[in-house]
Amino acid sequence: MKKNIRFVLLGELCLFIAIFAFNIIMGGWGTSAIPWFLDLPSLMIIALVMIPGLIIMGEWKDFVKAFSVGIKPYGLLELKNITQAVGAAQKLTMHGALFGIIISGILLMGRLDDPSTIGPNLAVCFLSGFYAVIIEFFLLPLKLNAERKMNEEMDLGDE
Repeated sequence: MKKNIRFVLLGELCLFIAIFAFNIIMGGWGTSAIPWFLDLPSLMIIALVMIPGLIIMGEWKDFVKAFSVGIKPYGLLELKNITQAVGAAQKLTMHGALFGIIISGILLMGRLDDPSTIGPNLAVCFLSGFYAVIIEFFLLPLKLNAERKMNEEMDLGDE
């Protein structure tokens, strides 16, 4: 059965939204808790580490190709490069999240004089890690799909 990676990613997005909504609604907080999970600076820190990092390493084009593996035919070397590019994106995402957590933690430590801000600021510290987990949730199938196609290509080469 030929799987389109875009449908897999869309299915993952739907699953993630359903789980997120279930936890928010069943947690008793209702939809008023959704803004707690939104922090544009944390997301931008991750993006500003990952995207320029991939461009600097020369992996951006191969990373973009990962979204069309299984739709377009790629050779063994291209699939290996795609797998490495997605692996680099995974590492850069985690490093970006760590960078965001450290920055938020430093800012939190600078505001310890007001105990009422500790909880909200600590929540912001965790959001970078939360976003990295979500991004990894989407990068893992890209990498596995490229590896599967690379194995299929190697099997065809042996015959």
